[in-house]
Amino acid sequence: MEWLAQVVGHADRIEPFRKYCIGLLLEGERKSVEPMAARLAPDHVQGMHESLHHFVAKSPWSDDAMLKQVRNYVLPAMQKIGPVTAWVVDETGMVKKGRHSVGVARQYCGRVGKTENCQVAVSLSVATATASLPIAWRLYLSEEEWANDPLRRAAAGVPKEVQFQTKPQIALGQIRQAVEDGLAPGVVLADEVYGSHREFRDGVVELKLNYSLAVRSNTTVWALERQPKSGKKRRSIRISREQTATLFTVKQWALQLPEKAWREVTWREGSKEMLRSRFATLRVRPTYADDLKGERQLEQWLLIEWPKEVAEPVGYWLARLPVKTSLKRLVGISKHRWVIERDYEELKSELGLAHYEGRNWRGFHHHATLCIAAYGFLISERSRFSPSAHVGDLRLRTPRLPSHFRPRGAKGSAPTA
Repeated sequence: MEWLAQVVGHADRIEPFRKYCIGLLLEGERKSVEPMAARLAPDHVQGMHESLHHFVAKSPWSDDAMLKQVRNYVLPAMQKIGPVTAWVVDETGMVKKGRHSVGVARQYCGRVGKTENCQVAVSLSVATATASLPIAWRLYLSEEEWANDPLRRAAAGVPKEVQFQTKPQIALGQIRQAVEDGLAPGVVLADEVYGSHREFRDGVVELKLNYSLAVRSNTTVWALERQPKSGKKRRSIRISREQTATLFTVKQWALQLPEKAWREVTWREGSKEMLRSRFATLRVRPTYADDLKGERQLEQWLLIEWPKEVAEPVGYWLARLPVKTSLKRLVGISKHRWVIERDYEELKSELGLAHYEGRNWRGFHHHATLCIAAYGFLISERSRFSPSAHVGDLRLRTPRLPSHFRPRGAKGSAPTA
């Protein structure tokens, strides 16, 4: 990984950088500093621990510069297999015990599907048909508990320039930076936390990017009276004048569509079988309190998913894509967020993305950046040489741990903050 070492600054950071990345790539239950130090130098655990800890928690190298270097190296390898198809906004939660780790608060954690004591980070990934790479990563700070609390900010080393931003505002800033950097454009994808946010959708449009964004069932839209036929098998759906003169939520529209509006679509192969469901589309304009007829809004697709075996629709998307977009293409791109869910599972389970035990802002972001760098290395190996490259299959030798060693965070050990 010499292609990355040049961005860490001082020459004395290069060796701890290499060791930290190797520690992430070695097999092991925990990828926090202490157990990695034990694997890397079983006879000199304390010295290695101090070196790794200083590098990740205190050294002032740039996360942005490191992520840019990773991107510049890995994206060309990904694009040799296929073009960039999407920019995917996501957030990932890391459950924590205690209240001192930077950003930790009781908030919704997607990993466990409920409100939990956790940290949440917002990310932007660039995706092809088969792989994705996170190119931006930022911890979310809740407004009252962290962003506006000077004592907690100081204790965790939160930079002065970091002020409160909503998750959609963080994500839009990441997208704006990607546009300024000249990345190959893709359709912006995100869940309803972002898609239901008017300013986020408008911001993506201002950047001249297309999107397919999940929205909540109570999102209101006007349907166009003339619905186009798009694609060889797309049926024309008739919308009455009475209907187009009424403001409906996307769920209300779904419930009144005729049976002929629904078509079964298969979009990809799952782990056990082909994934398929029932979908319908309408051309609509979103509405807001200051624009009840949607006269100032762009015409776009409303995509609705309603499997036959369930009582009501399960998904809604607003998609700024051409009128002639086929239903299969519309479903395929809207469902493409799965690629980062798979990749984040690998980042967490194999590379220890959620294992950092430090409490400060710099350490949290440095650890995540190094996990992404290690993941980028794996992606480049798969793209250039071996599609099966993964942690534990890189011919890296793991030294035998001391018999008495038991890392913090291991099963049955004392809780961390």
